[in-house]
Amino acid sequence: MDKQYYKDYYRLEREHWWFTAREAILKNIIERKVNTTKPLRILNIGTATGAGTVMLSQFGKVTSIEYDEDCCEFLNKELNIPTQQGSITELQFADNSFDLVCAFDVIEHVEDDAKAASEMLRVCAKDGFVFCTVPAFMLLWSEHDVINHHCRRYKINQFRSLFKVSNSQVVFKSYFNFFFFMPIATVRILLWPFQKNKIKSKANAESDFARFNTGLLNKIFHIIFLLERSLLKAIRFPFGVSISLMIKK
Repeated sequence: MDKQYYKDYYRLEREHWWFTAREAILKNIIERKVNTTKPLRILNIGTATGAGTVMLSQFGKVTSIEYDEDCCEFLNKELNIPTQQGSITELQFADNSFDLVCAFDVIEHVEDDAKAASEMLRVCAKDGFVFCTVPAFMLLWSEHDVINHHCRRYKINQFRSLFKVSNSQVVFKSYFNFFFFMPIATVRILLWPFQKNKIKSKANAESDFARFNTGLLNKIFHIIFLLERSLLKAIRFPFGVSISLMIKK
């Protein structure tokens, strides 16, 4: 893949309203739900261009893995973020190796999502945490999902069922990106008749990240999304564009 793609994605992860607000929300959930008074052993699955690894490094030593070989090379050589090439369905680590195992918007890319969940739980230590996000509701399926090679979107109980093992405990479970759900759902439903052929053929598909990534709207959308950081301390949203789930093993 062209290095310019990774350079563009690097900027998106650090400037686009969806990435920056999501990172702040996830960081806050970790701070509230996980004992971070001592350094944690952390696994970050699906490193992308490393923004998640940088955030997680505030809580301990992070081991990063990325499936895409070219992306690994970019991370190691261009960004100096040590990253191993590997798959979430075949994690190259011993059982009970990590205190916190994270996969932020990764499992939707995997055909065998049950195997991915099983592997995350396997490498998570007893009393450790598995923390994931995925996109919600097939109703919202669009060209964004096609171009990003998603296999599915989830309902919250469907996603929770992947992690149902004995003695596992839900620490946090909620839809999020709540305020943008209705406008996004409305637009996607209205545009579906015009986009379905393009989505099926993958011709000229465009990611949502190509939209509103600079300027005033980017700042406004960041502020709106970031409101959920405080709200999620007290409430759980009944629907949203995404799902966040934290399991204690």
